[in-house]
Amino acid sequence: MSFFTHFGRYLLMIRGMMTRPENMRMYWKEFMHQCVEIGIGSLGIVMIISVFMGAVSAVQTAYQLVSPLIPKSTIAQIVRDTVILEFAPTVVCIVLAGVVGSKIASELGNMRVSEQIDALEIMGINTKAYLILPKIAATLVTIPMLVVLSMGLGIWGGRLAGSLSNILSTDTYDTGLLENFLPYNVIFALYKSYTFAFIISSIPAYYGYYVKGGALEIGRSSTKSVVVSCIMILFADYILAAMLL
Repeated sequence: MSFFTHFGRYLLMIRGMMTRPENMRMYWKEFMHQCVEIGIGSLGIVMIISVFMGAVSAVQTAYQLVSPLIPKSTIAQIVRDTVILEFAPTVVCIVLAGVVGSKIASELGNMRVSEQIDALEIMGINTKAYLILPKIAATLVTIPMLVVLSMGLGIWGGRLAGSLSNILSTDTYDTGLLENFLPYNVIFALYKSYTFAFIISSIPAYYGYYVKGGALEIGRSSTKSVVVSCIMILFADYILAAMLL
């Protein structure tokens, strides 16, 4: 199947889910369920990754800055900007593409193979709106929150690693954090997080919704959705950086 066929079906899927809900209470319940599954379910892995990303960034930055002319507070500035601009939104979302994306694709694929989606359509329910829209809305709400949390934990991880490794004191690190800070960097990271959240949820939903076959095809569809999502995240990362920075 060609790229244009996939892209056309993807756009039709997005268009088909933009309808008025049949039962708002049912949609709200599904939305809150997805927020818990996606947000709370991914909280642990995001916290662990963020702390270690900040710690490794601080240690490697200190290893490269060997000149005595460069103040040690520069390490904190580099860690801060690296975590905010790239590590927190991009790396975390790539990990979430594997965690959340595979879950969405396999869940919808299993419903398609077991004919649960067909049963819902026979009952007169818009399955695109009921099954896909709450997932996309939940990712747009929870993933930017996880990215903001990742920023804070990444900066704190760099502070912790710097003090434990005797690279720089906590006072020097805190001073560096306040030097030459640009609030726009946080806004840019949020732009990226919303874009990546839509990619993480919509592409796996497409592959899961239109899967055909059995359990083997569900696994292949889930793997393909993660690969395509990661590629699109990196592509969107470059486009946003070229346009907004």
